[in-house]
Amino acid sequence: MVDPADKKRLAELGKRIDALKGTEVSKPRAGKNFSQASQAWRMIVELVVGIAIGTGIGFGLDALFGTSPWFLVPFVILGFAAGVNVMLGTARELQDDQANRMGGAQEDEGD
Repeated sequence: MVDPADKKRLAELGKRIDALKGTEVSKPRAGKNFSQASQAWRMIVELVVGIAIGTGIGFGLDALFGTSPWFLVPFVILGFAAGVNVMLGTARELQDDQANRMGGAQEDEGD
């Protein structure tokens, strides 16, 4: 059977749980609300992937045609330019999201 001391401890635990249920626990937000660090990593990965794809294409074409750096150099530069272009698009997207959030907050304050 259940010891009376255990019943008392169980009741106290129940009260503590009920008290904690009333407080709001912060949960990770789903959707497009990411932290600034994750957005920075996203932009870094976009740049590195652009360079890697350009390097791979250039190296592959050089291996295929037997030309040493003639395809590698321009495709690395093109990969870098593509990566920067994608990063700028991401930065514009983040700026638009921030402006939309700030615009919504200003509308709420004006009401």
